[in-house]
Amino acid sequence: MANLKGLRERINSIKSTQKITKAMKMVAAAKVKRSETATKASRPFTQGLYELFQKLMSATDGIDFETKKYENSINNYPALLAKREIKTVGLLVLTSNKGLAGAYNANLIRKTLAKIQEYNSSGIKTLLFVVGTKGVASLERKKNSYGFEIAKVYTKFPQEITFSMSQIVAEDLADAYVEQKIDKVEIITTMFKNMMSYSVTSFGLLPLDVEKPNYEDGIPEPLMEFEPDADALLQTLTPMYFSNIIYQAFLEATASELASRMMAMSAATDNAETMLNNLTVEYNKARQFAITQELIEIVGGAGALKK
Repeated sequence: MANLKGLRERINSIKSTQKITKAMKMVAAAKVKRSETATKASRPFTQGLYELFQKLMSATDGIDFETKKYENSINNYPALLAKREIKTVGLLVLTSNKGLAGAYNANLIRKTLAKIQEYNSSGIKTLLFVVGTKGVASLERKKNSYGFEIAKVYTKFPQEITFSMSQIVAEDLADAYVEQKIDKVEIITTMFKNMMSYSVTSFGLLPLDVEKPNYEDGIPEPLMEFEPDADALLQTLTPMYFSNIIYQAFLEATASELASRMMAMSAATDNAETMLNNLTVEYNKARQFAITQELIEIVGGAGALKK
């Protein structure tokens, strides 16, 4: 029969752990609601900025992109639009700084390694830009066996998402692209769906590429005039558009992480409750056995004295 003292210690330990997981679940639930609101509120602006950039690009056939050069890489929109032979791909991986979020980081790492293997099989090198301590720690252990390099890590960003965070990352990626250290940039992140689910996804960042707007049959393409001119607008809009894509990805990733942590802590709390119930039953059985054993010994001792 199990030791009573050992069972009591296990029960007390699980109760302490359950208090922590319950508190973490409540904190994550409060944060994920705010993060969900911010993410959904930003989506219309991101879509509107894309449509504006799309229309602007479709109306700028007269610009000579070859002669336009700018000192700052993020403002050098002709270089960010230029396509070239892909020899090295930059992967921007958005992971979390904290754990206890279920399979959130593991799913992102798995997707990243699959991408790296895909490019390796095509003879294309990969250069990683990793956000989050969890991603850095996991990928550092894998870089030799998978044959990739980590160019930049971002582990000191604040928990609250700001647009300046995306600008820092965007400038680093633009510098690497314009200097031709990388020939393509993809982002590996998560898309928030609801409190219960998210999806791991990847999509291209550089070169900047937008589809031509689809106008209904019979409706002519609108004529656009620019003030001061299309070149000046593109120089302003391109870094804003590029940075905003990354900013939206940060928002989606944060909401997904918090939702995953809330679900993980909820499951941990429920599992702790199940373990407590099972251990309580086992403890009561052991205690009843011990009491019964003591009674038998007392009765046996009393019977022996009568003889």
